Amino acid sequence: MSSTHKKVIVRKHDRDSVSGFVAPANFVVDGKLELLNTSGNVVAIDLRDIKSVYFVREFSDSDLMLRKTFTTRPRTEGLWVRLKFKDGEVIEGILPNDLTQNPPEGFLMNPPDLRSNTQRVFVPREALTSVTVLAVIGAANRRRKGGQPDTRQVTLFES
Repeated sequence: MSSTHKKVIVRKHDRDSVSGFVAPANFVVDGKLELLNTSGNVVAIDLRDIKSVYFVREFSDSDLMLRKTFTTRPRTEGLWVRLKFKDGEVIEGILPNDLTQNPPEGFLMNPPDLRSNTQRVFVPREALTSVTVLAVIGAANRRRKGGQPDTRQVTLFES
């Protein structure tokens, strides 16, 4: 097996979970998650059956996501989002500012506590009832107070 395969724990809607490995670049193919389970068999799980996919350091169900929301405003650059699942569960995370980096089938986000076992979370769109953007966090291009305007800029609408 290639070292580029990532450890994941797949949580299904029926509360069942499956551990295995996925190729991070293309783990969703034709609406199914391709997973190499711990027995060495390739399994295709329909995205409609999946609640979330946790990219983890170790295969332990006990501490997948102890903290599901941020305690303070995150400092990581990106979109701070709140995802609400069909079963009522709510989790928060950071999405990339460039939404083209997300796969069309769902959202790949960083969880609130990056020091926990969970490094990333993939949530299929079909598992959600709502996605709320709480804030856009990023390196704003701020002007200094009292700074001189750029004289090289052409003025178009000033009289």
